[in-house]
Amino acid sequence: MPAVDINFDQPIFVISVAAELADMHPQTLRQYDRLGIVSPSRAPGKSRRYSQRDVNRLREVQRLSHEGVSLEGIKRILELENQVAALQHRVSELTQELARRREPLESRIFAAGAAGDVVSLARGQRPRPRSQAVVVWRPRGDL
Repeated sequence: MPAVDINFDQPIFVISVAAELADMHPQTLRQYDRLGIVSPSRAPGKSRRYSQRDVNRLREVQRLSHEGVSLEGIKRILELENQVAALQHRVSELTQELARRREPLESRIFAAGAAGDVVSLARGQRPRPRSQAVVVWRPRGDL
């Protein structure tokens, strides 16, 4: 049986189904939408559509609420979690960029532009604009 690839961000649940999955009343979901705690997508005709990620977030809101956290506190917690996720994504991007830049120095070429910026170029790549750039390299045999 082939594996099923599920997109957790696909807005597929109408409000009644999402409310049932999250074990909440649909009016509670409307209130959370108004407060900006969980904001579903909108289908043509303005009807709300919830994704699996939205339903999971609703369950997390319910758990925090049962633990005594206010709605403002829950909203702030979710905002901070989003910031952490964005920062983790950025760290991952920067880590990949750093790994890419750790090529052997002899295979790297650098260019200095008229504005004083320095960029790393691939072999055969030319700086833009050519007329105002200085290219520095070291031949492989001259270490």
